[in-house]
Amino acid sequence: MSVLATKFRHYWSLTKPLQTGLLLATGLAGYMSARCPVINMGTILGAAGSLFLAIAGSTVLNMWWDRDIDAKMGRTQHRATSSGQVTENEVLRVGLLLSVVGVGIAVAMDALFGLIVFAGLFFDVVVYSIWLKRRTAWSIVWGGVSGAMPILAGRTLGLGSIDWIGLTLALGVLLWIPTHTLTFSMKFAKDYAAACVPTFPSTYGLGFTRVTIAISSVLAALAMVIAGYGLGMAWGFLRLLSVLSVGLLMLAFAITFKPSERVNFGLFKYASVYMLAAMILVVIEVM
Repeated sequence: MSVLATKFRHYWSLTKPLQTGLLLATGLAGYMSARCPVINMGTILGAAGSLFLAIAGSTVLNMWWDRDIDAKMGRTQHRATSSGQVTENEVLRVGLLLSVVGVGIAVAMDALFGLIVFAGLFFDVVVYSIWLKRRTAWSIVWGGVSGAMPILAGRTLGLGSIDWIGLTLALGVLLWIPTHTLTFSMKFAKDYAAACVPTFPSTYGLGFTRVTIAISSVLAALAMVIAGYGLGMAWGFLRLLSVLSVGLLMLAFAITFKPSERVNFGLFKYASVYMLAAMILVVIEVM
């Protein structure tokens, strides 16, 4: 494998493609909930490019900042940043370049869209990673704010303004993130403890964490259904979204009252499937 191809492979892994792809999907769904993509192809391609670069850039910057604690955790010690496969300065430059270009494109397209994209990057890198991650378990809330920005940015770009539906969709993503993140922190509790990163399980115990997941899942499902209703989603699609939401709730309550590693892993996987399916329903409904 050539040096260039190896470098690309390392940096591609540092963008966390699945996570970046899911957040990008929410951003595009947000745009398509407000405007038809077929007759606005140039705009949606620009939105996709700016969101991808900004999300990927913030993720690379997070990897650069967390390289020391990643080296202490079994699941992350082989990352290119923590294993020395790429240099610290090079990672910083790539992360900054992707971020600046992504936000720059967003601002050039629309000032409000660019501001929201920048807010997502700022909350992710500065507030979550640099300021709070090593200090408090509640950092996930502020990390969730950054995860909610793509869908709000996409809808705002489509409408030209912020509306209650966009805020409700963003709230749904914000409340969904603890379901995804807290199940992960329970599964890898020993890794986080080894790196001295505070988590809900280590700070408040598994019982409180499971209750938090259940409450967050209920509120996330409710927000997504309300947003679907606000979008004028047909009853058939709304019922399907409700069924998907019930599945999320059943797993959340199962992990609260009958916890097991299997249920925990199932909820972690289903949470991602649920959010992707919800975004697909939003897109299909408005097409």
